[in-house]
Amino acid sequence: MSAHDPGASSGDLIALVCCDLGAIVRGRSLFASQLDAHLGAGVGWVPANHALTPLGPIAEPNPYGSTGDLRLLPDPDTRVRVEGSVDGGPGSKSCHSALELLLCDIVHTDGAPWECCPRHFLRDALERLEHEFDLHLTASFEHEFQLLLDAPPELPFSLRAQRAAEPFPSDVMRALAQARVQPERFFAEFADHQFEIPVAPAAGTTSADRAVILREVVREVARQHALRASFVPLLDPNAAGNGVHIHLDVLDSAGRSILYDPQRPACLSELGGRFAAGILRHAGALSALTAPSPVSAARLRPHRWSAGAVCLAERNREALLRIPPLVSLGGGDPARQLHLEYRAADAAANPHIALGAIVRAGIEGLNAKLDTPPILDRDPAQLDPVEAERFGVDALPASLEDSLQALAQDDTARAWMPALLYDGYVSLKRAELAAVADMDLAQRCRRYAHAY
Repeated sequence: MSAHDPGASSGDLIALVCCDLGAIVRGRSLFASQLDAHLGAGVGWVPANHALTPLGPIAEPNPYGSTGDLRLLPDPDTRVRVEGSVDGGPGSKSCHSALELLLCDIVHTDGAPWECCPRHFLRDALERLEHEFDLHLTASFEHEFQLLLDAPPELPFSLRAQRAAEPFPSDVMRALAQARVQPERFFAEFADHQFEIPVAPAAGTTSADRAVILREVVREVARQHALRASFVPLLDPNAAGNGVHIHLDVLDSAGRSILYDPQRPACLSELGGRFAAGILRHAGALSALTAPSPVSAARLRPHRWSAGAVCLAERNREALLRIPPLVSLGGGDPARQLHLEYRAADAAANPHIALGAIVRAGIEGLNAKLDTPPILDRDPAQLDPVEAERFGVDALPASLEDSLQALAQDDTARAWMPALLYDGYVSLKRAELAAVADMDLAQRCRRYAHAY
Protein backbone atom coordinates (compact mmCIF):
# COMPACT_ATOMS: atom_id res chain seq x y z
CA MET A 1 0.00 0.00 0.00
CA SER A 2 1.45 3.39 -0.94
CA ALA A 3 2.15 5.90 1.79
CA HIS A 4 -0.05 8.46 0.03
CA ASP A 5 -3.74 7.64 -0.16
CA PRO A 6 -5.54 10.07 -2.46
CA GLY A 7 -8.87 8.75 -1.17
CA ALA A 8 -8.22 10.10 2.29
CA SER A 9 -9.46 13.57 3.15
CA SER A 10 -6.72 16.12 3.76
CA GLY A 11 -8.34 16.77 7.14
CA ASP A 12 -8.08 13.17 8.32
CA LEU A 13 -5.57 12.36 11.03
CA ILE A 14 -3.07 9.53 10.75
CA ALA A 15 -1.25 8.19 13.81
CA LEU A 16 2.45 7.31 13.82
CA VAL A 17 2.68 4.77 16.65
CA CYS A 18 4.82 2.25 18.45
CA CYS A 19 3.92 -0.53 20.86
CA ASP A 20 5.85 0.03 24.07
CA LEU A 21 7.31 -2.33 26.67
CA GLY A 22 3.97 -2.54 28.47
CA ALA A 23 2.17 -3.37 25.19
CA ILE A 24 0.43 0.00 25.08
CA VAL A 25 0.27 1.67 21.65
CA ARG A 26 1.44 5.27 21.86
CA GLY A 27 2.37 7.86 19.30
CA ARG A 28 1.58 11.15 17.59
CA SER A 29 -0.92 12.09 14.93
CA LEU A 30 -0.72 14.46 11.97
CA PHE A 31 -2.82 15.30 8.94
CA ALA A 32 -2.77 12.44 6.45
CA SER A 33 -2.00 14.94 3.72
CA GLN A 34 1.29 15.74 5.50
CA LEU A 35 2.47 12.14 5.82
CA ASP A 36 4.81 12.12 2.83
CA ALA A 37 6.78 14.97 4.35
CA HIS A 38 7.41 12.86 7.48
CA LEU A 39 8.31 9.50 5.95
CA GLY A 40 12.02 10.28 5.84
CA ALA A 41 12.49 11.77 9.30
CA GLY A 42 9.41 10.69 11.25
CA VAL A 43 8.28 12.62 14.31
CA GLY A 44 9.91 13.31 17.64
CA TRP A 45 9.87 10.84 20.52
CA VAL A 46 11.35 10.72 24.01
CA PRO A 47 13.30 7.83 25.61
CA ALA A 48 11.42 8.23 28.90
CA ASN A 49 8.16 7.39 27.10
CA HIS A 50 9.38 3.80 27.31
CA ALA A 51 9.13 4.10 31.10
CA LEU A 52 5.39 4.82 31.06
CA THR A 53 3.58 1.96 32.76
CA PRO A 54 0.28 0.45 31.54
CA LEU A 55 -1.28 1.85 34.70
CA GLY A 56 -0.41 5.45 33.82
CA PRO A 57 2.51 6.75 35.92
CA ILE A 58 6.11 6.68 34.79
CA ALA A 59 8.38 4.05 36.36
CA GLU A 60 10.79 5.48 38.86
CA PRO A 61 13.69 4.99 38.88
CA ASN A 62 14.25 4.31 35.20
CA PRO A 63 17.43 4.32 33.11
CA TYR A 64 16.25 6.92 30.58
CA GLY A 65 15.91 10.03 32.71
CA SER A 66 14.91 13.35 31.18
CA THR A 67 17.57 13.58 28.50
CA GLY A 68 17.79 12.44 24.90
CA ASP A 69 15.68 12.60 21.76
CA LEU A 70 14.48 9.92 19.37
CA ARG A 71 12.32 9.64 16.27
CA LEU A 72 9.30 7.52 15.43
CA LEU A 73 10.18 6.46 11.88
CA PRO A 74 7.07 5.18 10.06
CA ASP A 75 7.12 1.94 8.09
CA PRO A 76 4.96 2.58 4.98
CA ASP A 77 4.24 -1.14 4.60
CA THR A 78 2.29 -1.12 7.88
CA ARG A 79 -0.17 1.58 6.90
CA VAL A 80 -3.69 0.67 8.00
CA ARG A 81 -6.93 2.49 7.35
CA VAL A 82 -10.23 1.24 8.76
CA GLU A 83 -13.17 3.27 7.62
CA GLY A 84 -15.37 4.96 10.18
CA SER A 85 -19.05 4.27 10.63
CA VAL A 86 -22.32 6.03 11.26
CA ASP A 87 -24.42 4.72 14.13
CA GLY A 88 -27.68 3.33 12.87
CA GLY A 89 -29.81 3.54 15.99
CA PRO A 90 -33.14 5.38 16.03
CA GLY A 91 -32.55 9.13 15.94
CA SER A 92 -28.77 8.64 16.05
CA LYS A 93 -26.61 11.24 14.34
CA SER A 94 -23.24 10.22 15.76
CA CYS A 95 -20.42 9.11 13.49
CA HIS A 96 -16.91 7.79 13.85
CA SER A 97 -13.85 8.91 11.93
CA ALA A 98 -11.59 6.45 10.17
CA LEU A 99 -8.79 4.80 12.16
CA GLU A 100 -5.54 5.27 10.25
CA LEU A 101 -2.08 4.45 11.54
CA LEU A 102 1.44 3.39 10.66
CA LEU A 103 3.71 1.37 12.92
CA CYS A 104 7.09 2.94 13.52
CA ASP A 105 10.62 1.94 14.40
CA ILE A 106 12.13 3.94 17.25
CA VAL A 107 15.43 5.34 15.99
CA HIS A 108 18.07 7.87 16.93
CA THR A 109 18.02 11.28 15.28
CA ASP A 110 20.54 10.04 12.69
CA GLY A 111 18.34 7.05 11.84
CA ALA A 112 20.36 4.41 13.69
CA PRO A 113 18.19 1.81 15.50
CA TRP A 114 17.51 2.54 19.16
CA GLU A 115 18.55 -0.44 21.23
CA CYS A 116 15.22 -0.48 23.09
CA CYS A 117 13.01 -0.53 19.98
CA PRO A 118 10.81 -3.67 20.13
CA ARG A 119 10.62 -4.04 16.34
CA HIS A 120 14.42 -3.88 16.18
CA PHE A 121 14.62 -6.54 18.92
CA LEU A 122 12.54 -8.95 16.82
CA ARG A 123 14.22 -8.05 13.54
CA ASP A 124 17.63 -8.74 15.09
CA ALA A 125 16.51 -12.19 16.27
CA LEU A 126 15.16 -13.08 12.83
CA GLU A 127 18.36 -11.91 11.17
CA ARG A 128 20.36 -14.07 13.53
CA LEU A 129 18.21 -17.11 12.66
CA GLU A 130 18.83 -16.45 8.97
CA HIS A 131 22.55 -15.68 9.31
CA GLU A 132 23.43 -18.66 11.51
CA PHE A 133 21.11 -21.31 10.04
CA ASP A 134 19.70 -19.91 6.78
CA LEU A 135 16.24 -20.33 8.31
CA HIS A 136 13.16 -18.11 8.36
CA LEU A 137 10.23 -17.86 10.73
CA THR A 138 6.52 -17.54 10.08
CA ALA A 139 4.13 -17.01 12.95
CA SER A 140 0.59 -16.10 13.84
CA PHE A 141 -0.92 -14.66 17.01
CA GLU A 142 -4.26 -16.07 18.13
CA HIS A 143 -6.00 -13.60 20.47
CA GLU A 144 -8.71 -14.03 23.07
CA PHE A 145 -10.56 -11.02 24.46
CA GLN A 146 -13.75 -10.12 26.29
CA LEU A 147 -16.45 -7.53 25.84
CA LEU A 148 -17.06 -5.83 29.17
CA LEU A 149 -20.83 -6.23 29.41
CA ASP A 150 -23.27 -6.35 32.31
CA ALA A 151 -25.73 -8.55 30.39
CA PRO A 152 -25.96 -12.24 31.39
CA PRO A 153 -23.59 -14.26 29.20
CA GLU A 154 -24.74 -16.84 26.70
CA LEU A 155 -23.38 -20.39 26.81
CA PRO A 156 -19.67 -20.94 26.03
CA PHE A 157 -18.76 -21.66 22.39
CA SER A 158 -22.40 -21.25 21.38
CA LEU A 159 -23.68 -19.67 18.20
CA ARG A 160 -26.11 -17.82 20.42
CA ALA A 161 -23.20 -16.09 22.16
CA GLN A 162 -21.82 -14.93 18.84
CA ARG A 163 -25.19 -13.81 17.50
CA ALA A 164 -25.96 -11.92 20.70
CA ALA A 165 -22.85 -9.82 20.06
CA GLU A 166 -23.84 -8.87 16.50
CA PRO A 167 -23.19 -6.68 14.60
CA PHE A 168 -19.83 -6.44 16.39
CA PRO A 169 -18.45 -9.81 15.13
CA SER A 170 -19.25 -9.11 11.48
CA ASP A 171 -18.01 -5.54 11.66
CA VAL A 172 -14.75 -6.45 13.41
CA MET A 173 -13.95 -9.18 10.90
CA ARG A 174 -14.58 -6.78 8.01
CA ALA A 175 -12.38 -4.16 9.67
CA LEU A 176 -9.56 -6.64 10.27
CA ALA A 177 -9.72 -7.76 6.65
CA GLN A 178 -9.60 -4.13 5.57
CA ALA A 179 -6.53 -3.69 7.79
CA ARG A 180 -4.88 -6.66 5.99
CA VAL A 181 -4.59 -8.67 9.21
CA GLN A 182 -6.06 -11.73 7.42
CA PRO A 183 -8.47 -12.92 10.12
CA GLU A 184 -9.46 -16.56 9.66
CA ARG A 185 -12.33 -17.14 12.09
CA PHE A 186 -14.40 -15.54 14.84
CA PHE A 187 -15.97 -17.61 17.60
CA ALA A 188 -17.25 -17.46 21.13
CA GLU A 189 -14.93 -18.81 23.82
CA PHE A 190 -15.31 -20.30 27.30
CA ALA A 191 -15.44 -17.25 29.60
CA ASP A 192 -18.24 -14.69 29.81
CA HIS A 193 -18.54 -12.57 26.64
CA GLN A 194 -15.21 -13.96 25.47
CA PHE A 195 -14.23 -14.34 21.82
CA GLU A 196 -11.23 -15.52 19.82
CA ILE A 197 -9.81 -14.46 16.46
CA PRO A 198 -7.06 -16.55 14.80
CA VAL A 199 -5.22 -14.97 11.87
CA ALA A 200 -3.19 -16.35 8.99
CA PRO A 201 0.57 -16.93 9.41
CA ALA A 202 2.97 -14.28 8.14
CA ALA A 203 6.70 -13.60 8.13
CA GLY A 204 8.03 -12.96 11.62
CA THR A 205 7.99 -9.15 11.81
CA THR A 206 4.70 -8.90 9.92
CA SER A 207 3.06 -11.42 12.26
CA ALA A 208 3.92 -9.30 15.31
CA ASP A 209 2.83 -6.12 13.51
CA ARG A 210 -0.52 -7.79 12.83
CA ALA A 211 -0.89 -8.61 16.53
CA VAL A 212 -0.49 -4.93 17.44
CA ILE A 213 -2.92 -3.85 14.72
CA LEU A 214 -5.51 -6.51 15.60
CA ARG A 215 -5.77 -5.32 19.19
CA GLU A 216 -6.27 -1.70 18.16
CA VAL A 217 -8.82 -2.55 15.46
CA VAL A 218 -10.84 -4.72 17.86
CA ARG A 219 -10.85 -1.94 20.44
CA GLU A 220 -11.79 0.63 17.79
CA VAL A 221 -14.73 -1.35 16.42
CA ALA A 222 -15.93 -2.01 19.97
CA ARG A 223 -15.74 1.71 20.69
CA GLN A 224 -17.80 2.43 17.58
CA HIS A 225 -20.47 0.11 18.99
CA ALA A 226 -20.36 1.81 22.42
CA LEU A 227 -18.66 -1.31 23.82
CA ARG A 228 -15.35 -1.87 25.52
CA ALA A 229 -13.12 -4.78 24.51
CA SER A 230 -10.40 -5.92 26.91
CA PHE A 231 -7.49 -8.27 26.27
CA VAL A 232 -6.70 -8.43 29.99
CA PRO A 233 -4.93 -11.72 30.82
CA LEU A 234 -7.42 -12.45 33.58
CA LEU A 235 -10.71 -10.61 34.10
CA ASP A 236 -12.18 -12.87 36.79
CA PRO A 237 -9.95 -14.88 39.15
CA ASN A 238 -12.51 -17.68 39.10
CA ALA A 239 -12.87 -17.93 35.32
CA ALA A 240 -10.79 -18.60 32.24
CA GLY A 241 -8.48 -15.82 31.11
CA ASN A 242 -7.46 -14.30 27.80
CA GLY A 243 -4.38 -15.79 26.21
CA VAL A 244 -2.38 -15.16 23.06
CA HIS A 245 -1.33 -18.40 21.41
CA ILE A 246 1.75 -17.89 19.24
CA HIS A 247 1.99 -20.39 16.39
CA LEU A 248 5.49 -20.95 14.98
CA ASP A 249 6.89 -22.52 11.85
CA VAL A 250 10.54 -22.51 10.74
CA LEU A 251 11.32 -22.63 7.02
CA ASP A 252 14.44 -23.29 4.97
CA SER A 253 15.61 -21.04 2.14
CA ALA A 254 13.27 -22.83 -0.29
CA GLY A 255 10.24 -22.12 1.92
CA ARG A 256 9.88 -25.70 3.23
CA SER A 257 9.14 -26.33 6.89
CA ILE A 258 12.08 -27.86 8.74
CA LEU A 259 9.81 -28.99 11.59
CA TYR A 260 8.16 -31.92 9.80
CA ASP A 261 9.58 -35.45 9.72
CA PRO A 262 7.02 -38.29 9.32
CA GLN A 263 9.53 -40.83 10.64
CA ARG A 264 9.78 -39.27 14.10
CA PRO A 265 7.38 -39.12 17.07
CA ALA A 266 4.56 -36.64 16.48
CA CYS A 267 6.23 -35.98 13.09
CA LEU A 268 8.54 -33.43 14.77
CA SER A 269 11.97 -33.32 13.14
CA GLU A 270 15.28 -33.38 14.96
CA LEU A 271 15.83 -29.68 14.21
CA GLY A 272 12.29 -28.93 15.34
CA GLY A 273 12.94 -30.84 18.55
CA ARG A 274 16.06 -28.77 19.20
CA PHE A 275 14.17 -25.54 18.62
CA ALA A 276 11.44 -26.69 21.03
CA ALA A 277 14.00 -27.77 23.62
CA GLY A 278 15.55 -24.31 23.64
CA ILE A 279 12.18 -22.75 24.36
CA LEU A 280 11.51 -25.14 27.23
CA ARG A 281 15.01 -24.65 28.68
CA HIS A 282 14.38 -20.90 29.00
CA ALA A 283 10.67 -21.10 29.83
CA GLY A 284 10.96 -19.35 33.19
CA ALA A 285 12.81 -16.36 31.77
CA LEU A 286 10.51 -16.25 28.75
CA SER A 287 7.46 -15.93 30.99
CA ALA A 288 8.76 -12.54 32.17
CA LEU A 289 8.53 -11.34 28.56
CA THR A 290 5.49 -13.23 27.24
CA ALA A 291 3.12 -13.17 30.26
CA PRO A 292 4.37 -10.07 32.04
CA SER A 293 1.55 -8.50 34.05
CA PRO A 294 0.87 -8.90 37.77
CA VAL A 295 -2.25 -10.93 36.88
CA SER A 296 -0.71 -13.11 34.14
CA ALA A 297 0.68 -15.91 36.30
CA ALA A 298 -2.72 -16.58 37.89
CA ARG A 299 -3.96 -17.67 34.46
CA LEU A 300 -1.05 -20.04 33.85
CA ARG A 301 -2.12 -22.77 36.24
CA PRO A 302 -3.18 -26.38 35.68
CA HIS A 303 -6.68 -26.88 34.28
CA ARG A 304 -7.19 -23.22 33.36
CA TRP A 305 -6.98 -23.95 29.61
CA SER A 306 -3.71 -22.04 29.32
CA ALA A 307 -0.29 -23.58 29.98
CA GLY A 308 -0.34 -25.65 33.13
CA ALA A 309 3.11 -27.20 32.72
CA VAL A 310 6.46 -26.60 31.06
CA CYS A 311 6.56 -29.48 28.60
CA LEU A 312 6.11 -30.47 24.97
CA ALA A 313 2.91 -32.33 24.12
CA GLU A 314 0.84 -33.35 21.15
CA ARG A 315 -2.78 -32.14 21.04
CA ASN A 316 -2.58 -31.22 24.72
CA ARG A 317 -3.78 -27.79 25.86
CA GLU A 318 -2.12 -28.05 29.27
CA ALA A 319 1.37 -27.86 27.75
CA LEU A 320 3.53 -24.78 27.30
CA LEU A 321 4.47 -26.06 23.82
CA ARG A 322 1.79 -27.89 21.88
CA ILE A 323 1.97 -29.75 18.58
CA PRO A 324 -1.47 -29.19 17.01
CA PRO A 325 -3.14 -32.03 15.08
CA LEU A 326 -2.30 -32.80 11.46
CA VAL A 327 -5.52 -32.94 9.45
CA SER A 328 -5.61 -35.21 6.41
CA LEU A 329 -9.34 -34.64 5.91
CA GLY A 330 -9.98 -32.75 2.69
CA GLY A 331 -6.57 -33.56 1.27
CA GLY A 332 -4.57 -31.62 3.86
CA ASP A 333 -0.77 -31.82 3.54
CA PRO A 334 0.80 -32.66 6.93
CA ALA A 335 4.16 -31.23 5.84
CA ARG A 336 2.54 -27.80 5.47
CA GLN A 337 0.59 -28.02 8.73
CA LEU A 338 3.03 -29.04 11.43
CA HIS A 339 4.03 -26.20 13.70
CA LEU A 340 4.57 -25.39 17.36
CA GLU A 341 2.09 -23.50 19.51
CA TYR A 342 3.49 -21.45 22.40
CA ARG A 343 0.64 -21.07 24.91
CA ALA A 344 2.11 -18.97 27.76
CA ALA A 345 1.64 -15.51 26.24
CA ASP A 346 -0.96 -12.81 26.70
CA ALA A 347 -1.69 -9.29 25.49
CA ALA A 348 0.27 -7.66 28.31
CA ALA A 349 3.32 -8.68 26.28
CA ASN A 350 4.70 -6.58 23.46
CA PRO A 351 4.33 -8.97 20.47
CA HIS A 352 7.74 -8.08 19.03
CA ILE A 353 9.52 -8.62 22.34
CA ALA A 354 7.65 -11.88 22.99
CA LEU A 355 8.32 -13.36 19.56
CA GLY A 356 11.91 -12.12 19.50
CA ALA A 357 12.61 -13.82 22.82
CA ILE A 358 10.99 -17.10 21.72
CA VAL A 359 13.08 -17.10 18.53
CA ARG A 360 16.24 -16.49 20.52
CA ALA A 361 15.40 -19.37 22.85
CA GLY A 362 14.85 -21.63 19.84
CA ILE A 363 18.20 -20.55 18.41
CA GLU A 364 19.87 -21.53 21.68
CA GLY A 365 18.39 -25.01 21.29
CA LEU A 366 19.69 -25.27 17.72
CA ASN A 367 23.17 -24.10 18.68
CA ALA A 368 23.41 -26.45 21.65
CA LYS A 369 21.95 -29.34 19.58
CA LEU A 370 19.61 -30.15 22.44
CA ASP A 371 17.74 -33.44 22.42
CA THR A 372 14.07 -33.40 21.49
CA PRO A 373 12.07 -33.20 24.73
CA PRO A 374 9.84 -36.15 25.59
CA ILE A 375 6.40 -35.65 24.09
CA LEU A 376 3.81 -35.83 26.84
CA ASP A 377 0.76 -37.96 26.08
CA ARG A 378 -1.42 -37.24 29.14
CA ASP A 379 -2.56 -34.58 31.61
CA PRO A 380 0.65 -33.28 33.28
CA ALA A 381 -1.23 -32.67 36.54
CA GLN A 382 -1.80 -36.42 36.89
CA LEU A 383 1.87 -37.41 36.67
CA ASP A 384 3.62 -38.76 39.72
CA PRO A 385 7.07 -37.28 40.53
CA VAL A 386 8.95 -40.00 38.65
CA GLU A 387 6.83 -39.56 35.52
CA ALA A 388 7.08 -35.78 35.74
CA GLU A 389 10.88 -36.04 35.77
CA ARG A 390 10.85 -38.47 32.84
CA PHE A 391 8.76 -36.11 30.72
CA GLY A 392 10.68 -33.05 31.86
CA VAL A 393 7.53 -31.48 33.27
CA ASP A 394 8.05 -28.37 35.35
CA ALA A 395 5.90 -25.46 36.50
CA LEU A 396 6.02 -21.90 35.24
CA PRO A 397 6.88 -19.15 37.74
CA ALA A 398 3.97 -18.52 40.10
CA SER A 399 4.10 -14.71 39.94
CA LEU A 400 5.58 -11.82 37.97
CA GLU A 401 8.14 -11.42 40.75
CA ASP A 402 9.21 -15.03 40.24
CA SER A 403 9.35 -14.55 36.47
CA LEU A 404 11.59 -11.51 36.81
CA GLN A 405 13.80 -13.51 39.16
CA ALA A 406 13.99 -16.33 36.59
CA LEU A 407 15.00 -13.81 33.93
CA ALA A 408 17.65 -12.30 36.22
CA GLN A 409 19.13 -15.73 36.94
CA ASP A 410 19.17 -16.87 33.30
CA ASP A 411 22.41 -15.36 32.02
CA THR A 412 21.69 -16.47 28.46
CA ALA A 413 18.25 -14.89 28.35
CA ARG A 414 19.48 -11.70 29.97
CA ALA A 415 22.10 -11.40 27.25
CA TRP A 416 19.36 -11.33 24.60
CA MET A 417 18.51 -7.81 25.78
CA PRO A 418 20.87 -4.82 25.64
CA ALA A 419 21.57 -3.49 29.13
CA LEU A 420 19.43 -0.39 28.62
CA LEU A 421 16.47 -2.46 27.41
CA TYR A 422 16.81 -4.94 30.27
CA ASP A 423 17.09 -2.22 32.92
CA GLY A 424 14.17 -0.27 31.48
CA TYR A 425 11.99 -3.34 31.22
CA VAL A 426 12.65 -4.53 34.77
CA SER A 427 12.12 -1.02 36.11
CA LEU A 428 8.74 -0.87 34.36
CA LYS A 429 7.61 -4.24 35.70
CA ARG A 430 8.71 -3.49 39.25
CA ALA A 431 6.80 -0.21 39.11
CA GLU A 432 3.69 -2.17 38.14
CA LEU A 433 4.18 -4.57 41.02
CA ALA A 434 4.58 -1.66 43.46
CA ALA A 435 1.44 0.03 42.12
CA VAL A 436 -0.76 -3.01 42.82
CA ALA A 437 1.00 -4.30 45.94
CA ASP A 438 -1.95 -3.49 48.20
CA MET A 439 -4.59 -4.96 45.86
CA ASP A 440 -5.98 -8.46 45.99
CA LEU A 441 -6.15 -10.48 42.78
CA ALA A 442 -9.71 -9.44 41.93
CA GLN A 443 -8.81 -5.78 42.30
CA ARG A 444 -5.72 -6.25 40.14
CA CYS A 445 -7.80 -7.94 37.45
CA ARG A 446 -10.24 -5.04 37.35
CA ARG A 447 -7.39 -2.52 37.16
CA TYR A 448 -5.69 -4.32 34.28
CA ALA A 449 -9.00 -4.84 32.48
CA HIS A 450 -9.06 -1.08 32.05
CA ALA A 451 -5.42 -0.96 30.89
CA TYR A 452 -5.80 -3.66 28.22
